[in-house]
Amino acid sequence: MFAELMFPDVLPYLFAILALLIVWQYHQVQVMNGRILAIDIFDRSGVRFYLYVTPEEDALCPHCTASNGTVYLPSQVARKDFCPSGGPCLKTTPCPGVLVGLYGSWLEARGVLERVRQKTASVSLRLSQQELRGLVNGQWERSISAETDRLAIQLLEAMSYETVNSELAIAAYRFTVEQAKEIRHLMLLVPAYLRLIHLLIRTGRREEAWDAIERFETRFPVNKRGRHFPSPEQRDAVRLHKSHLLDSRALPLSA
Repeated sequence: MFAELMFPDVLPYLFAILALLIVWQYHQVQVMNGRILAIDIFDRSGVRFYLYVTPEEDALCPHCTASNGTVYLPSQVARKDFCPSGGPCLKTTPCPGVLVGLYGSWLEARGVLERVRQKTASVSLRLSQQELRGLVNGQWERSISAETDRLAIQLLEAMSYETVNSELAIAAYRFTVEQAKEIRHLMLLVPAYLRLIHLLIRTGRREEAWDAIERFETRFPVNKRGRHFPSPEQRDAVRLHKSHLLDSRALPLSA
C-alpha cells in the first residue's frame, strides 16, 4: 500500500526548511542564554554596545560628568558627528573619559543591551555608578565573551573603583597596559596609562609612577603617530606629571 503512495517532489524541500527553522530556533535560544557568541559576519569587531565612562573626579567638566555611564549602539558611534560626551569637552586638557566597546554575553550586559535597544535614537541610556559596578561584577568570566571583553572589563572596573579601592584600580590598569596587544585593544592603552600614572601619584607611589611614565614614553615615541597614539594634550598631561615628579625628587637635595 505504501509503495503506491506518491509524495510531491516539493516535500523533501519542506522537510529541509522545517529542519533549518528548528536549528535556527535552537541557535537563538543558545545566543539568548549567552552560550554562543553570535557575532554578525559583517561586524568583525565583536562589539554590540559601547560605554562612555569617566573616573569619579570633581575636576571634570559638566559635559563629561553628565555623560558618564552613557550606553551607545555601534550605529550611533559610527556617525560622523558622534561625540560620546554629548558635547565638546570644556577643559584645556581633555577630561579622562574613554569609550569602551563590549560584546556582553553575560546576564547583566544582555540586560543593558536590551534596554538601550528599546530607547529611541534621541534618548540615550545612562547607567548609574551602582549599575556600572553591577555590570563589571557580573558573571562575565563564565560567559562565552569572556576573552573578547576581558580588557574592556578591566578598564571599566578600574574607572569605577578608583575612589573606592585604589589598589584594585591600579592592578586593573596595569593589567590593561600589559595585555593590550591586539588591534582592538589599542584604543584602551592611552586612557589606561594616563589613569595609572595619575592614580600612582595620588597614592604617593612616585617611583612606580616614574616607571609608568617611562614605559608610556617608550611605547609612544614622540616621532611616531598612530590612530591609538596620545593626543598633544595627553602628552602634555604626562609631561606635567613628569615635571612634578622631578621637582619632588629635587626637594630633598635642596633642603
